[in-house]
Amino acid sequence: MKRVFSEFKEFILAGDVLDLAVGVVIGSAFTAIVNQVVEGLITPLVGWLVAAITGTKDLESSLSVLDWSPRAGVTFQFGDVVSAIITFIITGFILFLIVKTANKANLTQQEEAAPTAEEYLAEIRDLMRQEQGLPVESDEDNQVEETEETDKKTDSEDTQE
Repeated sequence: MKRVFSEFKEFILAGDVLDLAVGVVIGSAFTAIVNQVVEGLITPLVGWLVAAITGTKDLESSLSVLDWSPRAGVTFQFGDVVSAIITFIITGFILFLIVKTANKANLTQQEEAAPTAEEYLAEIRDLMRQEQGLPVESDEDNQVEETEETDKKTDSEDTQE
């Protein structure tokens, strides 16, 4: 039993679980923001446009035309379904734009911060030289040496021909 609790503790304290928990909390707060944007700004705008086209006073009365009542007390509210679909599409589109913008900003930051393979190799070379007690060369020295070696190879190839 003690082993199960230690495994559970290890699982809970893992970074992924904590990151997920933070993501859920932030996601629920973000949902409230998106819902308010959709309900307070976009849905009234769509309702105003639909009302202007259909000649009714608002979106609800425009969509109530789609309701059907085959018997007294039984009403199929297709207008509410259409309204929910419109809200879903609008919400999805807003979330898409927000996530796309966030991903673009994150990608830009990652591109700026990511070292190149050459930088990794140079760092490894320098660490190995330090372990062996050899002097560490700067990037400028390496560029000069590479240019000199290239020139020597070119000169030797020219003399061989």
